[in-house]
Amino acid sequence: MVRVVRQLLVVPLALLLLTTATVPVAAADVTPAQGVAELTRSRELLREAVEQYAAGNREAALATVRSAYLDHFELVEFPLRVRDERLTLELEEMFAEVRSNLQGGTSVDVFRSSVLALQVRLNDAERALSAPGLAAPVIALGYSFTILFREGVEAMLVVAMLLGALAAARALRFRRAILAGVGSALLASVATWIVINLVLNLAPVQRELLEAAMTLLAVVMLFYVSFWLIARMDQRRWMEFMKARISVAAGTGSAAAMFGIGFTAVYREGVETGLFYQALFSFARGLESWILAGAGIALVALLGVGWLIFRAGRRIPIKKVLGTAVVMIMILSVAFFGNAVRAAQEADLIPITLIDGLPSLPFFLAELTGWHSTLQTTVAQVALASVYVAGGIWTFILVPRRIREAARAGETRRAESTTDA
Repeated sequence: MVRVVRQLLVVPLALLLLTTATVPVAAADVTPAQGVAELTRSRELLREAVEQYAAGNREAALATVRSAYLDHFELVEFPLRVRDERLTLELEEMFAEVRSNLQGGTSVDVFRSSVLALQVRLNDAERALSAPGLAAPVIALGYSFTILFREGVEAMLVVAMLLGALAAARALRFRRAILAGVGSALLASVATWIVINLVLNLAPVQRELLEAAMTLLAVVMLFYVSFWLIARMDQRRWMEFMKARISVAAGTGSAAAMFGIGFTAVYREGVETGLFYQALFSFARGLESWILAGAGIALVALLGVGWLIFRAGRRIPIKKVLGTAVVMIMILSVAFFGNAVRAAQEADLIPITLIDGLPSLPFFLAELTGWHSTLQTTVAQVALASVYVAGGIWTFILVPRRIREAARAGETRRAESTTDA
């Protein structure tokens, strides 16, 4: 009897050992870093499969998809399952769907769409396997602080200058209308941000396409804001600009016009803030707590700046504050641009050309810098950075030099005319 029991126990134990032995030993030994490399190779093979299927070679495409799953993704399943079992099961189902589409002879567009959806989730798998490290969270915090602090400081300066212009125009009776417009703009900004979120979540459009469009819009806004700030760094120019707006509105004698000035001055800042944060959250998933921390620090800093401006009546060094903000905004826009191009690549709108030998960054750092080691993203970022460098050279070197030369020439002509006289 004992012998029979032993034999019965030996059979399941042997089956268990056999099952364990059939699982590749490497799968259990794959580190998260190695898993990221396997996911990268799996994505490359899936892109090759799309090209093969589009060329009419279904058997080759099927073999490539099988290799992407069996030779690469299977090695990642064990470490990924530990971190996110639901995502692992979803990816297995998506791989099965891609193979089924191939075997069923579906259209190229349907097959491409299923592969694109799979690649997006493979990106999420890479995010789950990757460690944020130290640099990426700090950059996310810095981006968040820069966005809110710059927009907040600019809004405070605008309001302070509007009130100063009211006093200079002896139109303080419109102070309440200005402040009412500012308050309404803040509420409208929050409402606009909520609407943007609803549209992005409910729109029947591919997520990557929406992210690409939204991030590209953020880049355009950042580009505009950068050069707009450069033109407004001189406090005297700001005051002249505000006085001109106030004098025109005061001439009408309309409180509604003053309300409109206060509203539009702050609402633009609020919409920009919502748009920039939406773009930042889209490619910094997994670092949300650091983004919120940056926003919290910015709010505290803004409270201090607000006290200095409105209570202590002190002037802040506009050139230094805005100059630093411009540099950070330019860096942020270059990172956004790289991610916008990457999102367009994931939506299959732009081809992906990998550059051999170009170093790649860890996942979170690549997302926050927009550096994705492809020809298209690199060209886009270098082009935008070159525009900023050229603009900086023109604004801060060439234009001041021309002004100095013109001033010296004027002094020389005046001296010569005085001598002749």
